[in-house]
Amino acid sequence: MVEAVGSPSGPGDVVRLRLDVSYDGTDFSGWAAQPDRRTVAGVLSEALGRLVGPSIPLGLTVAGRTDAGVHATGQVCHIDLPAAAYVALEASLVRRLAALMPPDARVRAVTRVPATFDARFSATFRRYEYRVSDAPWGPEPLRRHDTLGWVRPLDLDRLRAAAAGLIGVHDFAAYCKRKEHATTVRAITRLDWRRAADGVAVATVEADAFCQAMVRGLVGAMLTVGDGRRDPDWPAGLLSLRERSSEVTVAPAHGLTLVAVGYPAESQYAQRADTTRRLRA
Repeated sequence: MVEAVGSPSGPGDVVRLRLDVSYDGTDFSGWAAQPDRRTVAGVLSEALGRLVGPSIPLGLTVAGRTDAGVHATGQVCHIDLPAAAYVALEASLVRRLAALMPPDARVRAVTRVPATFDARFSATFRRYEYRVSDAPWGPEPLRRHDTLGWVRPLDLDRLRAAAAGLIGVHDFAAYCKRKEHATTVRAITRLDWRRAADGVAVATVEADAFCQAMVRGLVGAMLTVGDGRRDPDWPAGLLSLRERSSEVTVAPAHGLTLVAVGYPAESQYAQRADTTRRLRA
């Protein structure tokens, strides 16, 4: 057992840390901690608690709460640690967390950041990738946990045409699980398709933020265009709706991976967080 290290030296003696996190979402019920469910935040908080003591508030804040089954190679979160605990752990924190966390979740880097950094509100974009294999034999066995098998051949030109109509600032209510008092207006800055070296079709989507299940809804709609069942302008036509469309089949979670979260320069952390909070309100 690893003993807890350090305690607060006094009021205000706190450092903020950015954690870069990767995980295989297969056996997690999403990021957010839930009673009696295995979550990424749950196992990370448990590991941190064993290092610094469960009584110390960490304020774990994440850039994006991924759903059950969704993976991440570029997730970001932040915590606040007492300065004394951080000094004692600074040189070995990544290695100690590796010893305490399960093999399907890793903290790849820990970086001290200004107190103005907010993993959620300071972010300028989130980038996801969705992998789809339309090979007759399905996904390669070693990629079965992060690649969807599609039984119909996919036309990349049709997928790209469908994607083009979804870029920009729109109300994506047709593709989202609506939350009370929350906006479904989002700004998609990138949405494209490519063939990876292994022949898999990969969608890359980037936006300031996403509604719950929005990316999987968009992918599900575009796939019906790619295999010829819908016209390329159909996904964009749904943007006129102000409620979730029953015609959109949400793509399975396991094909989706959060690959990057972007942030401005340090001097702009606070300004960006204020702007984001006003937008979300």
